Amino acid sequence: MSVLIQGSQLRMIGLGTKVDRATAALPQTTTGNLFAVTGGRILLTSIVGEVTTVIQTQANNTKLVSTPTTGTAVDICAVLDISADEAGCLYGITGVFSDALVGANAGATTAQQRATVIPVGNIKLSCAASNTGSVKWSMTYIPLDDGASVAAA
Repeated sequence: MSVLIQGSQLRMIGLGTKVDRATAALPQTTTGNLFAVTGGRILLTSIVGEVTTVIQTQANNTKLVSTPTTGTAVDICAVLDISADEAGCLYGITGVFSDALVGANAGATTAQQRATVIPVGNIKLSCAASNTGSVKWSMTYIPLDDGASVAAA
C-alpha cells in the first residue's frame, strides 16, 4: 500500500479516501449516525473505532448498520457486548455480516477482509443499552459511482 498526501487530505492507495469522525458519546438505546454517504454507492474498505472514554460496565450489544435512503437497513456486523471496554480499545469488522464487531482491547483489532458496498444513506452505530463512554471512528472508502462521497455525521 502506498500513501499519497494532497493538501490536508490523506489518501491511501488501495484503501481509498479516509474520513474521520470526532469522538462522541454512545447512542443511548438507539442507533446514531457515524457517517453519511451521498452522491452514489461506495466500497467501504475499512472502519475502525477507538474508545476515548471507558465504556460503562453494563451489557450493551453493539453493531454497525448500513441504513440506505431507499430500502431496508442491513447489519454490517453482528453484535458485540462492549461492557467495560477500556480507553484505547479498538473496534473493527471483518466484512462478513454474520461476524461480530471485533473489540479486543487497546492492543489491536482486525482489518476488514472483505470490502462492503454501501448505498446512499448512513453508516450507524447501534447500541442496545444506555452506557456512558465515547468512541472516535475512522473509515476508508472508494467511490463506486461518480460523485459518491462520505462525510462524518
